Amino acid sequence: MSLSATTAARYTPTAVVLHWVMALLILGALAVGWYMTDLPLSPSRVRLFNYHKWVGITILSLAAVRLLWRLFHEPPPLPVDLPRWQQRLAHAVHWLMYGLFFAVPLAGWAFTSAAGFPAVYLGLIPLPDWVPVDKALADRLAIVHAVLAYSLAAAVVLHVAAALRHALDTHTGHYMRRMLSIRT
Repeated sequence: MSLSATTAARYTPTAVVLHWVMALLILGALAVGWYMTDLPLSPSRVRLFNYHKWVGITILSLAAVRLLWRLFHEPPPLPVDLPRWQQRLAHAVHWLMYGLFFAVPLAGWAFTSAAGFPAVYLGLIPLPDWVPVDKALADRLAIVHAVLAYSLAAAVVLHVAAALRHALDTHTGHYMRRMLSIRT
């Protein structure tokens, strides 16, 4: 199926909801993560770290749901009038983001395990530590988590910049409707 410049198949309502919920959670996690790291040790900092972990585990869970959904529900094809290099870049950035949806929270979870701080989802569900408590390992994992988080932030900026570029272009602005509405 090819799409002309005047038609754009839409994502499924489930894909749209997952996209926007994850977008909000990722932006929130990045903002809280960036803010909390420079705070002095205090109950507020500990609370923010817990919120950050909860959001990270939620992102990890939704990423699994989203990947499963994507594997069984093919997304609409990119319009044929989109230059080939932009199609390739769009696919590369999407798959990079999918990888980072998993890598960032897993690295954070490993870091918190190595640091000896248990993860208790929503303050109710204890999650297993999957790396041993080890200060040197925790220090390395903190860096890995930060580098991956900044990589995800960069991929998000690239994704948003491309979306805005197409939204403002009179010839390709219709591409945005593919992800803006849950109507089929």
